[in-house]
Amino acid sequence: MSKSEGFTLVELVAVIIIAGVVSALGIGLFANRSAFSPLLATQQLASATLLAQQAALAGNPANTLQIEQGGDAFRFTVGPGTAVPRVFELDRAGTSLSVASATLPLTVSFDSQGAPISGSNLDFTFSGDSTFNTCLSSLGAVYSGSCQ
Repeated sequence: MSKSEGFTLVELVAVIIIAGVVSALGIGLFANRSAFSPLLATQQLASATLLAQQAALAGNPANTLQIEQGGDAFRFTVGPGTAVPRVFELDRAGTSLSVASATLPLTVSFDSQGAPISGSNLDFTFSGDSTFNTCLSSLGAVYSGSCQ
C-alpha cells in the first residue's frame, strides 16, 4: 500500500475561488482612498492638538496649533512662528473641513493647563465620502463626535 499526500483538484479550485472573492472585495475597499480621508484627517488633527497641548503643559513656546485647508491638502502646524514648527500635512482627496463658529485658517493657543485660551468648544467636521466630527472642548479634551 502506498500513501499519497497532497490536495485534490476540488480543494485547490475551491481555495482559488475563495482567494479571488476575498481579493476582489479587498481591492474595492482600498482602491478608493478618499473614503478613508475624513477619518485620517480627524486622527491627524487630534494628534496635532495633543502635541500642542503637551507643549503648553511643558511651558514650551510651541503651544499653538494652526489649522489650514489648502487647495489639495490639510495642514496642521504645531508651534507656528517657533524655531522648529512641526507640520503635519495630509492630502484632502475630496474631503473638506468646517469649524462651527470659526473660519479657516484657525489658530488655537493653549494655556498652561492644556485648555484652549479662547475658552470655547471647537466642533470640527470633516466631510467627504463619509463624515467625521471631532470636538476640542473648552477644557482641552479632544474626542470623536460633536461637542456636547
